[in-house]
Amino acid sequence: QLQASGGGSVQTGDSLRLSCAASGGTFSNPVVGWFRQAPGKGREFVAAISLSGGSAKYADFAKDRFTISRDNANNPVYLQMNSLKPEDTAVYYCAARPRAVTVLTDAPHLYRYWGRGTLVTVSS
Repeated sequence: QLQASGGGSVQTGDSLRLSCAASGGTFSNPVVGWFRQAPGKGREFVAAISLSGGSAKYADFAKDRFTISRDNANNPVYLQMNSLKPEDTAVYYCAARPRAVTVLTDAPHLYRYWGRGTLVTVSS
């Protein structure tokens, strides 16, 4: 099971760091991704990272402001979000691909395990 945390209410330009932890403390799934869902919209890819943390994939809107990171399978996956904008307001979810799958993807239907989201609200 995955659990996202770290959300909150911030002002435009502020930063937040989200964490995604696995129950038991160890990820058994190599690829972990972050997605978000704004009110009235579909689920949107944000970023994904490989097991080692050496490879990452970002949505275009996230490339310059967000950083996904992890040290190894025994540590949480983080999403550092800087220069936040009101349009970043959403529920953020972390998800993991099936075990032994190492390809980074932005397709939510290819992620098998989902945690509860954490709400990020950015006000102007």
